[in-house]
Amino acid sequence: MFLVPVLSAESVKDLQKKQRKLQDEIEQTNKMLKQTKKDETATLNKLQLINKNIKNQKQLIHTLDNEIVALNREMKQLGATRDSLQIVLERYKDDYAEMVRKSHYARVQQSPLLFLLSSDNFQQLARRARYLQEFARFRQEQVRRIENTQAEIDTQNELLRANKSDKETALSSRKREQENLKRDERKQQNMLNQLKSKEKDLSKQLQQKQKKVAALNKKIDEMVRKQTEKASKTTLTKEQKLLAGGFEANKGRLPWPVEKGMISGHFGKQQHPVYSQVTIDNKGIYLQTVAGAKARSVYKGEVTSCFMIANTYAVIIQHGNYRTVYSNLIKLMVKQGDKVEPKQAIGTIFTDPEQDQKTELYFQIYKDRDILNPELWIAK
Repeated sequence: MFLVPVLSAESVKDLQKKQRKLQDEIEQTNKMLKQTKKDETATLNKLQLINKNIKNQKQLIHTLDNEIVALNREMKQLGATRDSLQIVLERYKDDYAEMVRKSHYARVQQSPLLFLLSSDNFQQLARRARYLQEFARFRQEQVRRIENTQAEIDTQNELLRANKSDKETALSSRKREQENLKRDERKQQNMLNQLKSKEKDLSKQLQQKQKKVAALNKKIDEMVRKQTEKASKTTLTKEQKLLAGGFEANKGRLPWPVEKGMISGHFGKQQHPVYSQVTIDNKGIYLQTVAGAKARSVYKGEVTSCFMIANTYAVIIQHGNYRTVYSNLIKLMVKQGDKVEPKQAIGTIFTDPEQDQKTELYFQIYKDRDILNPELWIAK
């Protein structure tokens, strides 16, 4: 039996899965773009979303290129397997035809009863009967081989047709994404030019935002400090130790604190995406999503604080000696003392009309007093 190598097929399947994921991310980003102000005015929010789309489109084109290469390789393998099977099939058919052509076999086939009755004695009769049975089995085996080989050839042909269809789809998608990429790159350059021409005004807005973020970080740090100081006077309970152990064991696998979205602000010090002279130092990560989206707990735990700052709420959830912080919320769905489960909604994320309708969650992770990089903890 001939089998197509599994590695190539899995490779194509994995690439198609990655392609669907990237297309889903592009669709989500486009939803966020549609929720921005309905004009052509350049904003940092629009630029950030377009930048994300460009990045995903480049990755998607690269994935499609790899898929086309993998499909070509698989089609070559399928073709070679089919050709080998065709050779085997012809050999089986020739063998069967030769068997039928032989005069002795032909006589046996024409009159098996006469063949038996013409035996000189009982022993010869028994041998001839066994011979006829073996001959019948052999003939059936040859027919089965021919039928099975033909079925395998039909399967290879069907796989080839499916692969050709997938390749045509991939080529069409690649062409479409290249056109989308060129369009977005033109938008990106136009917005960069507009934003740089308004650098003075936008720098003031950026400074105001940084002051708000600094005040928020100070408040959160103060709340965490008070809680850890209080906790340091007592030992962790068995339940809290289990929570902390479970939280730690899930590093890199925790669910996102939003169902769908993108990281719009990474952890730590980094250069501003437009103004190269400005450095940003994030104490957590920003996750942008669609209007009306809910923030959700990344692990089971207990709500230890719900407080308001700058007209929005922040929630702190304790997981043993770990804490997660969810800021920029409205309409809270939890209160202090509540026990929460993973992916449980804790509040609606604020949509800011002054920031081009941006819906953005600020998410942090603490271990005792140490602030951690959430990107290392949530699932990739």
